[in-house]
Amino acid sequence: MFADLIVRARRVVSLTGAPPADAVAVARGRVLAVGAWSDLDALRGPQTQVLDRRDAVLVPGLVDSHAHLTGLGMTIAQLDVTGATSAAAVADQVRAAAAAGEGWIMGRGWDQTLWAHDRFPTHHPLTAAAPDRPVCLRRIDGHAVWANAAALQAAGVTAHTPEPAGGQIVRDAAGAPTGVLLDAAMPLIEGAAPAPTDAQVRAWVLAAIPALHAAGLTGVHDPGATAQMVRVYRALAAEGALPLRVHVLLDDTDPAIAPLVEAGPAPDPWVAVRGVKLFGDGALGSCGAWLHAPYSDAPHTCGLPIVHGAALRQKVADYGARGFQLAVHAIGDRAATEVLDAFEAAGAVPAHRWRIEHAQIVRPADQARMARMGVLALVQPTHATSDHRWAERRLGPERITYAYAWRSLQRAGVGLALGSDCPIERPSAVAGLRAAVTRQDADGQPPGGWYPAEALTPAEALEGFTVGSAVAGFMEHRRGRVARGFDADFTLLSDDPLTVEPAALHGLTVHGVVVAGRWHPAR
Repeated sequence: MFADLIVRARRVVSLTGAPPADAVAVARGRVLAVGAWSDLDALRGPQTQVLDRRDAVLVPGLVDSHAHLTGLGMTIAQLDVTGATSAAAVADQVRAAAAAGEGWIMGRGWDQTLWAHDRFPTHHPLTAAAPDRPVCLRRIDGHAVWANAAALQAAGVTAHTPEPAGGQIVRDAAGAPTGVLLDAAMPLIEGAAPAPTDAQVRAWVLAAIPALHAAGLTGVHDPGATAQMVRVYRALAAEGALPLRVHVLLDDTDPAIAPLVEAGPAPDPWVAVRGVKLFGDGALGSCGAWLHAPYSDAPHTCGLPIVHGAALRQKVADYGARGFQLAVHAIGDRAATEVLDAFEAAGAVPAHRWRIEHAQIVRPADQARMARMGVLALVQPTHATSDHRWAERRLGPERITYAYAWRSLQRAGVGLALGSDCPIERPSAVAGLRAAVTRQDADGQPPGGWYPAEALTPAEALEGFTVGSAVAGFMEHRRGRVARGFDADFTLLSDDPLTVEPAALHGLTVHGVVVAGRWHPAR
């Protein structure tokens, strides 16, 4: 058999333990052979495409195990206020957007921890910037919205609106809403905005794909995908317009997933519907992560439980009985305990590959429970390098020792898969590798790394984006390594992430990706 494609690289990092190689031959979307260019040249036929990238190192296709595909495209299309250093700076962007269009102004990215005072804003700056247009901006972590007066009015949110379970309407001393709503209260505002059409969702997905390829990714695990998103993904895949592997974890809060749940898990080479995503709590940055003890810098609260107790146990049992993989968002240590209790009650075993998404603060005893039950930790290294400025202030000196504790989790025997949680963070897999190994941000801060004893080795970090993601997606038999018969999904990098000095990971760049044997250069 002649190859359809032969990729020649400076080096092939196969993660199989095989002898060094510098070429990979591909036929019908699968790896035909891995070896020396001089040997594989015999597989070149008259129709064989040769991709000569001797300037690059080929590694298995990097997969982000926690990435919001549609959310990334929506962020690209909507107002992006990421990095704004004050409420006034956000308002300036809103004012410009208000002058340029009509209808709701939707956006994302504000982060009050970057401002002079780490406290939630009020609606007033947004109301002044756009008095006649509803404004709804999600916080950087996606666990709070900031609305103006027009949006509050459109949604009917007033001083008399009851507090939803698992959410909070932030109020002033008189009980009036200030404009910030947390977690389960967010749909009060967002539900008042016009629902996106399939055409809009399609446009968002198509905008996200080049960004993901440029980030070095050949696939994503999409936690919290709605039935509409799945419909769009499947339509694009049927057209051959989805050059990205998607492992879907359905959004439990979307009533429209009922037919998908009834149909049961649906493996597929492009859009695999295998799991369901639940929310155990909120996020640490908005004090919504559910903790066993009060926040060190907000002693009046332990955070926000969302799905917990008997309701969580019932959902886990019901979805598990249908064969679905459970993926539960749990950032706080109390949330992690509750999730493990529910998993244990349902008889979790390693074959289930049930997941704790984020596993950000997990007590040592619960780390051991995760290992015993085979529960996977889906962690995002760049969260640690973004949060190091304020996380210890939230948690105090004791809890911080088992927060963002990747090495401790691994030492306990917990399987790790790595991701970005984009668009909360940039989707860059290179940034994830760097953060996992150095525990430093893009500016090299903090010096020496943040709690560097919890860093991963370069090999562990690379495996987290390849082998670990494949295991978490039930695909280790055909993805995560470069081996004969495996899917021809590769990432081409400027250097070898296993051998460069850790500091040099900051300069690693993506040349492009190969997905199912097709080359997609980074743009």
